[in-house]
Formats: sequence, C-alpha cells, structure tokens
Amino acid sequence: MSTAEAVAATPGTALETTAKREIDRSILKGLTGRQKAAIFLIALGSQRAADILKHLTEREVEALSAEMANMWRVNTETTQAVIADLSEQFQSRAAFALGGPEYAREVLEHLLGAERAEEIVGSLMAQAELRPFDFLRRTPPEQIVTFLSDEAPQTVALVVACLQTNLGARVLSELPSEQQAEVALRIATMTETNPGVIEDVERGLRTKLANVMTQEFSSAGGIDSLAEILNRAGRSTERNVLQGIQQHSSELADEVRQKLFTFDDIVILSDRDIQLVLREVDQKDLGLALRGVPGEVKERLLANMSTRGAEMLQEDLETSAPQRRAVVEEAQGRVVAAVRRLEDAGAITIGRGNDDPEEEVI
Repeated sequence: MSTAEAVAATPGTALETTAKREIDRSILKGLTGRQKAAIFLIALGSQRAADILKHLTEREVEALSAEMANMWRVNTETTQAVIADLSEQFQSRAAFALGGPEYAREVLEHLLGAERAEEIVGSLMAQAELRPFDFLRRTPPEQIVTFLSDEAPQTVALVVACLQTNLGARVLSELPSEQQAEVALRIATMTETNPGVIEDVERGLRTKLANVMTQEFSSAGGIDSLAEILNRAGRSTERNVLQGIQQHSSELADEVRQKLFTFDDIVILSDRDIQLVLREVDQKDLGLALRGVPGEVKERLLANMSTRGAEMLQEDLETSAPQRRAVVEEAQGRVVAAVRRLEDAGAITIGRGNDDPEEEVI
C-alpha cells in the first residue's frame, strides 16, 4: 500500500477532522448552553446525570429538567458535536438518545426521590413549552414588541397569533396604531404555516432573548384566533383593528365582528345569564365598567340587580370621581372575561351573528 493510500484509508486524517469540525460548528451554532448541557446529561444516562445534578441548585435542576423533558430525540451527530465541544470522546449507543418527560422523571427520582420527582415533572408538564413562541410567555409585551420592531408584518402576525391569547392581545395593543390593523388583517387571513418558517422565526427570537428552544409546531391564525386576541386587547385596540380591516375587506371585518363579544354586547344575554355574570364580577369593576356606556346597557344591568344593589351602584356612578378611559376599558375587559369563562363552562350562551332569539331553548 502506498503512503497516499494509507493516508486515505486512515480515519481521522487532518482533512476529515477539519470537515467534521465544520459540521460540529454548524450543529452547535443553533444550540444554547442550556440545551448543550441537557444533551450531555441525556447521553450520560439517568444515574450519571443524577450524580451531576446533585451538585446544582434546585432552580438549575428544574431548568435542565425542562430542557431534557422537551427533547424527545437527540440525533447522534448532535450528541457527538456537544461531546466534542466539551473536549471528550463519545460513541453513541444508538441512532437516537431518548429523552422526554419520563427520562426527566427517572433522573429526578435518582436525585430527589419519587415524590419530589413527580411534583417537578408534573409542574413542568403543566407549564411545558409545547407551542411555538411559548418561551415568550414570561416576557413583557413591550419587550416582545421591541424585539419584533425590525420584523416584517407577516412575521409579527405569526408571533402574535401563536402566543398565548392574553399575551398576544397585550402585544397587539403595544404595537403602533398604524401597524395594529395590518398585523390583525394578516392574522385573520392566516391558515396553516410551514413549520420550517415558524422554526426559523422562533430560533431568531430565541437568539435575541437568550432563551430555550421548543420543537413542537402548530397551525395558528384565522378569524377565531384574531377574535380571541381582540376580546382581550381592549376596546380602543379593537376599534382601531376593525377599522383597518374594514378598509381592506368589509366582509372580513363583519366575520371578525361576529366572533367578538364586547362589553356593550352584554345586552344580548338573557336576564338569567346576566344575573350569573353579575355574581361573577367584582362590584368595583362593574362600577368602573358602566362609565360612558349606552343607557340601554346600564339599564339592563341595573334591572337584573337587587333594588338595594342597583341603588348603591347608581349612587356610586353619580358621586365618584371621573376615571381614565384605560381604567374603564380594563374593568370592562374583566367583565367580558367573566362572560367568556361562563360561556366556556357551558353556564351561559352567547347569541352571535344571525342568532334568532325566538329560537332560544328554555
């Protein structure tokens, strides 16, 4: 065998090593430090991982356990790249190292015992980041808007549609008024989104926020999604958005309106349902919410209260100091939230669109 043939046949040549390092760098580029640590722990096996976690704080243990629970599969190339990054030698036993909630539970059982392990994993699963951009759920909405400021409207719409509804509503409210309608229009006309696109956008935001990465994707957007957001975004945002959509498509604006329930819409509820709502809301919120509303709304609510309660509320409205619009709208939002909770529980029924009151079942 010639010298050239011997070099070519020898694994680990300088050329191969250089190529492998380039591949490893490419793999590692998309991983955070916490993800690398989780991959390393999964590769070690549950007992050794538990031995390492014994030296960490409980907060660090929970953070790494969340990562392990979120990694259902870690391919061999990624594992080897992480190990190489730690200057160690590693040969994978299989094509995939399996993580997931059960693995996280097994590690924690070795570390903290079965009972505490069950508590932590249960908490992790309840708060699991299993939807796109869910890692943003603890990020202030104004900060999210800042990070989205240089993104295209379609990207902003994708993020807002994927966020938990209350957070999405707050982010939409924080957007510049001229951008709200455009983003809302894109949410309303959005159907299914390519998971690859979501992943790319998510990865970019994770890099900006130095946070962890989720790997489950779902479709988002549509009229229902926009209506859910607007129902929690406040009346000024709702009006601004609907006016903007109306300019593009009156039919689409009408479809969104049919899905909405505003504070003024409380008059479409039956007396029985209004009485149930009144039991659910704080009287202070009710007093604030009734400021500046049409007389029909105020009269309908007062008519469903006790005589004494109605008198006290009317007196409060007449004697208390004026309130800022934002404060009033927040109170109205809490009343609407109570209506929606009762509807979700099946306790009341909200008639929408062309619902015929004569068709009501009693």
